[in-house]
Amino acid sequence: MNFDLNEEQKVWKKIVHDFVEKELMPKAREVDEKEEFNWEAVRKGGPVGLMGMSIPEEFGGSNVDAISNAIAMEELGWGCGSTALALTAHNGLGTAPIALYGTEELKKKWLPMVSSGKNKLGALALTEPGAGSDIQGGITTRAEKDGDEWVINGAKMWCTNAGIAEYIITLVRTDPKGGSKSLSMILVPTDAKGLHIAPAEKKMGLRGSPAHGVTYDNVRVPLGNLVGAEGRGLQQTLATLDAGRISIGAISIGLAQAGMEAAIAYAKERKAFGQSLSEFQAIQFKIANMEMEIDLARTYIYKSAWLKDQGRPYAKEAAIAKLYATEMAERVLYDAIQIHGGYGYSREYGVERMYRDARLMTIGEGTSEIQRLVIARHALAG
Repeated sequence: MNFDLNEEQKVWKKIVHDFVEKELMPKAREVDEKEEFNWEAVRKGGPVGLMGMSIPEEFGGSNVDAISNAIAMEELGWGCGSTALALTAHNGLGTAPIALYGTEELKKKWLPMVSSGKNKLGALALTEPGAGSDIQGGITTRAEKDGDEWVINGAKMWCTNAGIAEYIITLVRTDPKGGSKSLSMILVPTDAKGLHIAPAEKKMGLRGSPAHGVTYDNVRVPLGNLVGAEGRGLQQTLATLDAGRISIGAISIGLAQAGMEAAIAYAKERKAFGQSLSEFQAIQFKIANMEMEIDLARTYIYKSAWLKDQGRPYAKEAAIAKLYATEMAERVLYDAIQIHGGYGYSREYGVERMYRDARLMTIGEGTSEIQRLVIARHALAG
């Protein structure tokens, strides 16, 4: 077993780390407080390869392997949770389904546009007002054929990037009879008539990553905008979410790493009872736990990504990695705030923002409860 990154992955890690340190980290606080997306960094991220990590090179992407994707997401999370979430939604949800399942025409039209960094992003709309985790049975947004067009009606919510997207891949019901073959993915341009994108939600954290409600009022798009096969939307969505769980786990590790680094720096600088905080055993134990949990989470994220790269089943491993990494990040950042004491609760220090950002990670891409169901089903299946 080789736990070392290869040379290409090491170079990629340094490139992304340096980019994040220069372009994301200095603006993370401003992005959060102003609730503004960091377009400046995204424009510069295109040439680096951060906008096309799921896109083949022939369509303008960098098409990195799953481990390299996890590396990038951790580094992005280390610098700015908001930008990291927007970019993982773009790469994993907004472009990967087209790259994996779309026709050549869809790939040629849309992927070069959104991989350059010069244009808007991609988005995927799954969640509905009455259906969060219940993807198969709860989807009521429907698409019906009318001549050479799909006519879409319904509503989505919590659609990350909707307000900054060129298009929204939308999970719809194409067969009213229901069942596992009743859903499909359809690409909807954001300038389509009848598509209404609500103002961005006011959120606890990740405030620079916009999430919107979206309504479809007799939205018409060509039949060719179908992404993948008709009736395969559920299977495509589940596969997309499996990959996305690795990315969300990686972002969580980045947030935790940044929190631990901030806690160590503060503990070395702050003095109490005549010595630095870092000399107290209670503080050392907290830092030891942080280091241990972050390292364990990163190792399992890499294992899940490695399985994906090998073309082997990884749904269970992705669920374990996502569950552990996201809950780990909350524990680490909780202790990072504790080490900072009262200052940890102040916006002057970044750990309170990181803590707020980490809170979503146990909800998005499948809640912790859903991950436990996935893991249990695999275990019980023997």
